[in-house]
Amino acid sequence: MALLTRNRGALLLLMFNIFLVFTGIGLVVPIMPAYMDLLHITGFTVGLLVAAFSFTQFLFSPVAGRWSDILGRKKIIVGGMLIFAVSEFMFGAVNAPSLLFAARMLGGIGAAMIFPAVMAYTADITTEEERGKGMGLINAAITTGFIIGPGIGGYIADFGIRIPFYAAGIAGLLASIITLIILPESTRITGEQTKPVAGAPKVKSPGMVSQLLHSYREPYFFSLIIVFVMAFGLANYETVFSLFVDHKFGFTTKDIAFIITFGSIAGAVVQVSLIGWLLNRFGEKKVISVCLLFVAVFVLLTLFVNTYWMILVVTFIVFLGMDILRPAISTQMSKLAEEQQGFVAGLNSAYTSLGNIAGPIVAGALFDVNINYPYVSAAFVLAICFLLSLRVLRGVNSTGNAKAEM
Repeated sequence: MALLTRNRGALLLLMFNIFLVFTGIGLVVPIMPAYMDLLHITGFTVGLLVAAFSFTQFLFSPVAGRWSDILGRKKIIVGGMLIFAVSEFMFGAVNAPSLLFAARMLGGIGAAMIFPAVMAYTADITTEEERGKGMGLINAAITTGFIIGPGIGGYIADFGIRIPFYAAGIAGLLASIITLIILPESTRITGEQTKPVAGAPKVKSPGMVSQLLHSYREPYFFSLIIVFVMAFGLANYETVFSLFVDHKFGFTTKDIAFIITFGSIAGAVVQVSLIGWLLNRFGEKKVISVCLLFVAVFVLLTLFVNTYWMILVVTFIVFLGMDILRPAISTQMSKLAEEQQGFVAGLNSAYTSLGNIAGPIVAGALFDVNINYPYVSAAFVLAICFLLSLRVLRGVNSTGNAKAEM
């Protein structure tokens, strides 16, 4: 791991940035019951508000991925962090629902710039053997931020319902300044040599719609489908989690915050310490299939437990499965991407955004019908994806070579 040792500072800074972004996404979750009362909105509207962030992220992700290939990763990361900071300040300051939507959509633009650039930067500075470990570290920061955000928001909200967003805005601004000063531009590894990403030969890429319509032709297409399903399931699960336990068990904001915070921290520790070994020992395809099965089963089990500690355990296992699943998929796709790391990272982000759009909308609409239905739908989709993975992922070996089996 000599290369990761040399680039440890860059990886830590990337992890910090991506952690802040996904923490900002999750901050809104524990505050949603209060917003429902304050603004007299339904679960469906809550789902739309959560989905608004991902909608703009989806629109801009493929474009941002190409920009990172052409202009360099650092410029895109810094610009995205600045936009993210502005969006957090705005969300904390406004009152009208329409402006809340506008703030979340602006934040989606920032995330669209940051996510593919960070993933591509990681691929640039790691060899194929180190890719799993590098992606595991970045994805640990992503998942931890997305899941720990509600926990942090729940505790900080005691000082004022808007304080969490101001804190996220300040942190984003500081991170962009530190990144601008400290982070070097990445260099792409080619054997024993490196070459700068910015100014590399430009490959003309199709537009976003064309990318998505033709992505089924790519050897990593089923991995993109799993990215969508994973994002759908986690967004579905988390969007209504605070509403679910509030309505069903009367949990307080701090109860919810502790459950989510514990699950995220424990899951991230396991991911960082084991993900590299798991992928090298069993290969991406086996890890992906097993995680899909476990997450589907434990999402459904959420409906059958009725004590605080059992809910804590079930939630931890769901988050842990997602923690392992995300880097397994990212590693598999990065091995297939070759010289199109930014392009593929952009598609990865786009499919993640599609799942993050559909998940909250479906969850919010189903929640208004029956509070149990969102988890039934999430478990069903994950289970179907598991069954498909048993056949389709046989065509992809752990070295990243695709066989024509679709």
